Amino acid sequence: MYMLYHLNELKNAALWPAHLMSKATTSLLDAFGEDTDNPYIRFLAATNALVERGTRIFTKPDFGIHAVERGKDKLTISEVDLYQKAFCKLKFFKRKSTSSKVNKDLEKDPIVLIVAPLSGHFATLLRDTARAIIPYHQTYITDWEDSKMVPISEGDFALDHYVDYLLDFIRALYTRHEGRRIHVIAVCQPSVPVLMATSLLASYNEPCQPYSMTLMGGPVDTRINPGKVNKFAKNHSVEWFAQHILTRIPPYYPGVGRIVCPGFLLLGSFMSMNLSRHGEASHKFFNHLIQGDHDGAKNHQKFYDEYRSVMDVPGQYFIESIDHAFKRHSLPTGKMTWRGYPIDLKTIQHTGLMTIEGELDDISCPGQTVISHELCSSLKNDQRQKLFQMGVGHYGIFNGTRWRTEIQPQIASFMRQQEDLAKP
Repeated sequence: MYMLYHLNELKNAALWPAHLMSKATTSLLDAFGEDTDNPYIRFLAATNALVERGTRIFTKPDFGIHAVERGKDKLTISEVDLYQKAFCKLKFFKRKSTSSKVNKDLEKDPIVLIVAPLSGHFATLLRDTARAIIPYHQTYITDWEDSKMVPISEGDFALDHYVDYLLDFIRALYTRHEGRRIHVIAVCQPSVPVLMATSLLASYNEPCQPYSMTLMGGPVDTRINPGKVNKFAKNHSVEWFAQHILTRIPPYYPGVGRIVCPGFLLLGSFMSMNLSRHGEASHKFFNHLIQGDHDGAKNHQKFYDEYRSVMDVPGQYFIESIDHAFKRHSLPTGKMTWRGYPIDLKTIQHTGLMTIEGELDDISCPGQTVISHELCSSLKNDQRQKLFQMGVGHYGIFNGTRWRTEIQPQIASFMRQQEDLAKP
């Protein structure tokens, strides 16, 4: 069970001398300056950059959101870790202005919990998502821990635990804000547990039921318009995933002995879906360096520094996600349970629902998220909104120009609409 990890660590160790040599070569080439006209130096620098990045071990990036603009005001941002659980901490992006009046206005803004996916990438993948929301919202995000860093004494983590965490965070924020309800945004995979948690809060008529939930490219019903991911999962048994994907954390990490789906395998699966696209991106990166196009090269580096930074996912949660979402389709068929209690989405009556799908999404294909409106059948028309974004793939739903200029403004408008509807 340790073999996969040992092989990956052996590969990293074997490549490390090449990485150190590339770093030394970089120091040497820096003496010529990045704007040198010498074509040989540019070619050598470009080749060396590919070697350096190909042998680097990418670690968790920082969010790096230090300031945002709110109209004409500039707000400084500090990250605050509010609640720490074994597998996740709730992070708050605290805003501050030099104007006392603006600071009072900030406290009136809608409260938003962004639920990041627990599917291999760190929550920092949603940096652009958070940056667009922060200026006019009190923003929180689930910052998942790398499972190899969680001691096995903390126990397992399954889908039920995921829902537990969401329930705890929603209730804690309701208390923290003195009885103000929040909004929840689920990016991709968390759509299912967010629906489950919201349904449970509704079933017990808890006062902290969110004003709204926004589901972005989520695998709610993967029987609809199945893509590559869906077909692969359908054609392989749960036992196959357990035998070929899961491994144990080796002794040199805090999580020694924990069964996980390793991040390096998930990254490989992500990249294999679009090998030609990633190969073309590397070719363009090389050409940018050769041509002295530093802005183009930096854009490539920025994206792939994030994309190649991966974390291990708890094995039990990974297997249960495959089983419920891709094999048994438990939520859309009405068979989903939480700790033995049935999940009934028809109980949701006080939480507005917005769904967002991308035309080119090949991970959660069009139709798989919008079906949530049929499942949440008790909602009224003014509690619903469907957005089908043309010309974007999975990541374009929550990153990039379309996200910032077209999608996020509609989410903000929907949130405020739901707060207005809830007023007596």
